[in-house]
Order: sequence, then C-alpha cells, then structure tokens
Amino acid sequence: MEMNHVLIVEDDKEIREGIEIYLKSQGYEVFQAADGIEGLDVIRKEEIHLAIVDVMMPRMDGIQMTMKLRESYDFPVIFLSAKSEEVDKILGLNMGADDYVTKPFTPMELLARVNSQLRRYRRFMEKLDQNTKEEHIHIVGGLELNEDRVEVTVDGELVKVTPTEYKILLLLMTHPGRVFSAEEIYEWVWHERAVNTDTIMVHVRNIREKIEINPREPKYLKVVWGVGYKIEKQA
Repeated sequence: MEMNHVLIVEDDKEIREGIEIYLKSQGYEVFQAADGIEGLDVIRKEEIHLAIVDVMMPRMDGIQMTMKLRESYDFPVIFLSAKSEEVDKILGLNMGADDYVTKPFTPMELLARVNSQLRRYRRFMEKLDQNTKEEHIHIVGGLELNEDRVEVTVDGELVKVTPTEYKILLLLMTHPGRVFSAEEIYEWVWHERAVNTDTIMVHVRNIREKIEINPREPKYLKVVWGVGYKIEKQA
C-alpha cells in the first residue's frame, strides 16, 4: 500500500513538529508549512492526500488557504482551532474543510480523525475510478451517448446532433424509462421557466429523424401521450 502524504500548515513550530513526529511514527510521509501561502506552494509541488490546517495564521489564514485549494483539489482538510465555536461557524459556511480538532488535542484524537478522513477519501476515489467509464457512457440498445467526447452514435455510426438535441438526449438517456414533461425538459435545457414548449416537440422530431430507423415507429425516443417523452429502457 502506498504511503499517504500529509501536509501540516501551522505557524507554531512546536505544534507542527510535534504532529510530524507522531504522524511519521504511524507511517505517514509529512510535509510542513508555516502559513497558507507556504501551504499552497507545497500542494502545487507535492502530491498531498490530506492537509491539517491551522485556522489562525499570519500572511494567509487557514480559511483563505482552504478556499483557494478547493478551486483545484478535493483531498480532505482538517482544521486546527483554539475555539470549537468559531470552527462550527466556519464549517457551517462551507469553507471546504471536512473536519476539525480543537486545541489542545491529544495525538490519538488527531490521528483518529486523519485515519477516518483518509479512509473516506480512499473509498471515494476508488468509487470514482470504478464509475468513471460507466457514468460517462450511456447505452440503450444500439444508441450510445458519450459525455467525454460529447458524441451520439447509433449502431456504431456517428450521428450529428445540435447542442440542444444533445442536452435533451443526455437528460432522457441518464434516466431511461422515466417520462419527462415538455416543461421539465425545457427548464432543464434552458434553465428558465417554460413559457412555450412547442420548441421541444420540434427538437424531439429532429432527434427522431437522426436516431430512429423509422421515425414513425420509434424504437428509442417514445411519446407518452398527454404526459411527455422518454427513452425506452431496453430498446
């Protein structure tokens, strides 16, 4: 099993080094930083699996640093704080931290939080790996939609669809068997309240012309009269 890399961002050198000694004794590889700016610098250079970040620091505090790292990274962040109330408030504002430990803390308490967050993160990453292919390619019979390539194929042949037609197909193919009203489709595609849904009928007709062998007897895109449209589960 590969070694986990933990970053400690804390302006108090004694606390920083104390945590490092304990984590290293448990088999972690440890990196140190004295403030948020140094912390972000380490993250850019090294592969980090978890960060322990002090809330109050000079130059750049833990909150600013965490908000900045969350723009590009999703590994767990554990806050260190002198007061639990302030961190409750911070976590409530969703600053991107996953957990916190209040000072003074025991090494055992911190280690338990580190282990727990890394376990959760590992499970999340494994699930992501397993699901990546399945989630991004949607197949119903000979109809296939590939989200990574933004492509639609029928029986292996590429079909040229417009961006709107693609969005409608994506909604229906990610929920095979479910009937969507014209209003629901309109609001999902254009992100606004549906006033006139005639345009959906036109788009559906165009999609059928492209994906169906016989658009008059559709195999994939079905109309449920008076209700809406669906992609048949097993076409």
